[in-house]
Amino acid sequence: MAARALPLLVLFPLAGAVSAPAAAITQNATVNANVSRPLTLSAQQSLNLGTIVLNLGTWASTKAGISRNGVFTCGANLVCSGAPQVAQFKVTGTNKMVVLITAPNVTLVNQSDPTQKLTLVVDNPGQITLTSSGEPGVTFPLGGSITLSSTTGGGLYTGTLNVSVDYQ
Repeated sequence: MAARALPLLVLFPLAGAVSAPAAAITQNATVNANVSRPLTLSAQQSLNLGTIVLNLGTWASTKAGISRNGVFTCGANLVCSGAPQVAQFKVTGTNKMVVLITAPNVTLVNQSDPTQKLTLVVDNPGQITLTSSGEPGVTFPLGGSITLSSTTGGGLYTGTLNVSVDYQ
């Protein structure tokens, strides 16, 4: 009897190694495509700091500028006049998309003496959210300020405000 029990013990482990074929498994994934309208950008109004008169004497730096919210600042030792205004740009694109605004500082060059320069530090909102697709778009303001001193040369200073926009 001992001889017959041995072959059964050898076959028993082999029976456990044989298994049923694996069943196929299917998984689903969502496919999305977010299509956005191209951005357009147009200048609506130029930035203007008006006329700035330097007081007599020797004095350190002071600022003149207009915030993007339209608040004009005329620092000590300056007399400011005219009608200062923010720059305004209009952007169109896809509704509810966030648009990043890039506007680096501007070098202003004295038109009477090109060696005389000022830097306009731009006041930029950084980003806006579009409220419609296409027209009417969103108009956003840009302001800026310049630093002047008693040694700043007189004359008309001009420069170019380079603005670019892109989706976030």
